[in-house]
Amino acid sequence: MKGVQYVVDDGGQRTAVVIDLRKHAELWEDFYDRAVAESRRDEPRESLESVKAKLEKRRSRRARG
Repeated sequence: MKGVQYVVDDGGQRTAVVIDLRKHAELWEDFYDRAVAESRRDEPRESLESVKAKLEKRRSRRARG
């Protein structure tokens, strides 16, 4: 794949990758999104219903204010 280079150790095993971001910006975004999601894996979850309720409450406050 053009724009992608692998760094290998003495045994020939791939240990890292260098990505040309001008050619593969979307690929980097996928890696970054995955890393962020993984770092937040143990954070508490919130249900969709609860998020919708908070947004609705915020909207109603703005409409009144």
